[in-house]
This record gives sequence, structure tokens and C-alpha cells, in this order.
Amino acid sequence: MKEAEVIRKAEALLRARGIDKIDAGIILGSGLGPLAEGVAEIARIPYAEIEGFPTSTVEGHEGILIYGTLEGKRVLVYKGRFHYYEGYSAREITLPLRILKPLGSKYLIVTNAAGGVNPAMRPGDVMLIRDHINLIPDNPLRGVNYDEFGPRFPSMHDAYSKELNRLAKEAALKAGVFLREGVYVALQGPSLETPSEYAFVRLIGGDAVGMSTAPEVIVARHMGIEVLAFSIITNVANPYEPKAASHEEVLRVANEAGKKLEKIIREVLRSI
Repeated sequence: MKEAEVIRKAEALLRARGIDKIDAGIILGSGLGPLAEGVAEIARIPYAEIEGFPTSTVEGHEGILIYGTLEGKRVLVYKGRFHYYEGYSAREITLPLRILKPLGSKYLIVTNAAGGVNPAMRPGDVMLIRDHINLIPDNPLRGVNYDEFGPRFPSMHDAYSKELNRLAKEAALKAGVFLREGVYVALQGPSLETPSEYAFVRLIGGDAVGMSTAPEVIVARHMGIEVLAFSIITNVANPYEPKAASHEEVLRVANEAGKKLEKIIREVLRSI
């Protein structure tokens, strides 16, 4: 099935389930699923019920769309995301985001779990993403361009909204949450990085490293949607004293720190 047809059918299905207007999309990363529990739910649709959508294969990514209200805003929560390392193309993993534009969403809030390479970072820190470096060897806009969604060559000079970042900083102060800020580097995974790769990420200007987010941000900006993004720092990589990290550790820290991030996201939603 062609992408345009998948998007049209997905939109029709969502409208039939009562999803006719969205203020903001929210992508929940590894271990951050509990945020969805605060949504006053109107509809819940497993990805598997949407023809042409990929399916999540990773622990911590449940694979469900949840529509409802949060802090007075109509939100579509992606409880679980897709990754290039699962075998999908960058275009496939971002296809589900395309339904945001026809349903009127102006904002996308992205969360992820990431490894810190800035020595000032600590496990459990929340980092506001100021910019990214995309080293995933694929671009979600490669191939046919759908002009109704966006231009052939969208600019990424403003990938992350300065206004939303300002609101996030104010929200963190109000909530009493210490908020770091930095550059996220996206690698393809799924193997965790070697000590030399961590050193490389730091050398090129990265503060945190992960395996997602950049493709989703590119597609959102292609559609003219404003983006706010956060990393929860689940482990800190010292290339000179390397220690093994595990996905279980990532999930545990993300679950704990997710409570702090939820406070920020709720306050931002009140403000937009």
C-alpha cells in the first residue's frame, strides 16, 4: 500500500473513532509510558489495528495510540515508537506522524532515554534538546516528496522551537525540576556505543546520545509542526572509565525520572 493511501486510511480510522482534532502529539520514549496514564482518555487504538503502520518490537514501547485531553489540550500520545534498528527505514518509522497534520496538530513533544556524554550529566537528569546531529544513515524525507505535507528541501535551522524551549525552562523552574540543555546525537544502534564512539560524540558537540528522535523531528518540521524535545539521561558514559550499560537499567532510570519530566510537559501544555 502506498504511503499516501496509508495516511488517508489512518486518518479515516481515527476520525471514525472520534479523533477529529489534535492540539499536540506526544511521543513517549523508553520507560516513559506512565505519562499516558494522566490522559483523560477518549480513544485507544493499537498500532496493529492501523493498516500500513509498523509495529513496535522493543520492550518499553507498548505500541498504542491514545487520544484524550491533558491539561485542557487534545493530545495524541504515541505510547511506543519505532526505530531504524528494528529494520524499518527512516521513512517507515515516521509514517505514523503524518496523521498529525491533517488532524490539525500544531505541536509535537518528543521524549527519549539517552546516554549522557557531557561529564556534568547525572543519571536521572532531564535534558532539553536544543539541537541534534543526525548520524542515522537514512533520512525520512528521502524518496518522493508529498507537497501537501511540506517542501522538498525543508530548513532545519529551527528544528527545535525557541518559544517552546522558553516555556519548558519556565515550566521547570515553576515545577522545581533542574533542567539541563544540550545537543542530542542520533546513532543507528541497536548496540550501545563503544568508549571511542562516546568520545567521538562528545568531540563533535554532543551532550547525549540515543537511537531515535532526529527522524521524527525532521518529519514534524517538514510539516510545519513546532517541536519540543527532551532526553532523560539514563546513564553517563565516561570513555576513559567505561562501564557496561543495559536496556533494563535504561528503563528503570527512565521510569523514575519520568515523573519529573511529566511535571514539565503538563505545565507546557497549560501554556500553549
